[in-house]
Formats: sequence, C-alpha cells, structure tokens
Amino acid sequence: MKISEVRALNPEELAIELDRLKRHLFDLRAQAVTERLEDPTMIAKAKTDIARLLTVKRQRELTPAGEDK
Repeated sequence: MKISEVRALNPEELAIELDRLKRHLFDLRAQAVTERLEDPTMIAKAKTDIARLLTVKRQRELTPAGEDK
C-alpha cells in the first residue's frame, strides 16, 4: 500500500484498514510458526504497511483540523 493511498483514506477507513492489517500480521506469524508461510517477506511488508497507517494517523492527530499540508 502506497502512502498516497493511505492519505486518501478517511479516519474510519484508516481504522478499519489498520485492524485488517494487524489481523493479517497475526495470521502470517501463525503461518511462520507452523512452517506454512510461503514468502517470509510478507511479514516485513505487513509491518511496513501498519507503520504507514500509524504514521498518517498520528500526523492527523497533531495537525490542527483546518490546516492541510
């Protein structure tokens, strides 16, 4: 997921996507433990996407409501 796609999400969609990615990361970790994970880089990619979502969420919290970048 690209940062431009993340910034286009409204706060509700952002929370839903964050929830979905956290569940996906949990599933990937479970697959890694049971040795069924086909691509180990998927865990790092999921973590990166979660970090992007959290970054945008925090930026929105710190930016005053009327101010846009």
